[in-house]
Amino acid sequence: MSDISELTITALRFGFLLLLWVLIFSIVSTMRRDLVIGRKAAMGTPTAREVRKHPELAPAPPQPVKQQAHQLVVVEGPLKGTSVPLAASPILLGRAQEATLVLEDDYASGRHARLFPQGSRWFIEDLGSTNGTYLADQQLTRALPVELGVPVRIGKTVIELRP
Repeated sequence: MSDISELTITALRFGFLLLLWVLIFSIVSTMRRDLVIGRKAAMGTPTAREVRKHPELAPAPPQPVKQQAHQLVVVEGPLKGTSVPLAASPILLGRAQEATLVLEDDYASGRHARLFPQGSRWFIEDLGSTNGTYLADQQLTRALPVELGVPVRIGKTVIELRP
């Protein structure tokens, strides 16, 4: 009878030892999961629970890749159909002969406006012209970015950036 109780006690000891190891592994896996979640949160990626509680934290859908402008096209005015390839240098617009695009427009000044690149974008600025430069019906008071297909009006001439 003492053999059975000795065997039972040994089995209970091994069972208890096995239970302790299961508990240790579950603690380690829980801590590991928490550390990974904490690392993701530190990277700026919200967890699913955070997104459910605060929908504004959901990542924005991927934005379509913007096309780059490669040419300047005259769409209205005396030079309609004329295009100028865009390079890394600024484009001077006006009636003066030294302008990159010489405008045959009575309402354009000699040095009317300048179109210049900055990074991957193009900007237009009025150079103190008499009649002003308009970007989509808004008169320029400072340099503004020009998007593809948005009309820029100088007198009777309308130009656009095209891919």
